[in-house]
Amino acid sequence: MTVMNIIRMGHPTLRQDAVPYPEEKIGSEEFRTLVEDMRDTMASAGGIGLAAPQVDVPCQIAVIEVPEDGTRYGDTPSLPFAVYVNPQITVLDDKADGYWEGCLSVPGLMGYVERPQHIRVDYLDETGASRTIEVQGFLATVFQHEFDHLHGTLFVDRLKDSRLLMFEEEFRQFVAGEPELE
Repeated sequence: MTVMNIIRMGHPTLRQDAVPYPEEKIGSEEFRTLVEDMRDTMASAGGIGLAAPQVDVPCQIAVIEVPEDGTRYGDTPSLPFAVYVNPQITVLDDKADGYWEGCLSVPGLMGYVERPQHIRVDYLDETGASRTIEVQGFLATVFQHEFDHLHGTLFVDRLKDSRLLMFEEEFRQFVAGEPELE
């Protein structure tokens, strides 16, 4: 188990477009090690998603796992651990809704972000196979949040109202009950 260092807002890697991961390297020892280390890092940090740029690897890989927790994410369906390589999002319905988001690369802050709530994701899985998943609601927000990291965007860039950015402690004290992200 290797827990990698999660870089924070201000690090230049978080603000650049990540390069597509070479398909011929999917399944390689280098790839498997990176994915395993990202999974360990995400778990150690208590997150539900992690993008490679967050561990200073500027390539288009993200891992997501939403546990069957029942409390932290409300009635959000669980999602088993999966790897998303070179993902592409297609918005299926422009109707947006908002959630309070946090980020392992922006520790200690929460912000209310509105995003489309019905999307399709086309990606390569950990074997290099083409896959498609369609998600709605909070899961759609999770995917968009993680994949924003692949394009140099943080959730704070998506805030419509800076008054809806706060420290986690104040969030728990004054807003509690809303699901957190990451």
